[in-house]
Amino acid sequence: MMNTSYIKKQQIKLIKNYKQLMEQAYNFRQIDSAISDILEFRAIKLLNEANNLNYLTTNQLRY
Repeated sequence: MMNTSYIKKQQIKLIKNYKQLMEQAYNFRQIDSAISDILEFRAIKLLNEANNLNYLTTNQLRY
C-alpha cells in the first residue's frame, strides 16, 4: 500500500501541472482554439487523476 504522504505529494504535483495547462489553454484561446482545446483536455485528465488520488487517501481500508 502506498504511503499517504507520497500520494499527497503526487496530487499536489498534478494540480500544479493542471493549473499551468489551464493557464496555457486560456492564453491560446484567442490565438489557436484547437491548441487551447488540447491543453484543456490534458489539464482535465490531470485533474481527474488528482481526484482519483484524493479518493485513495480519503477511503483507505483499515485492517
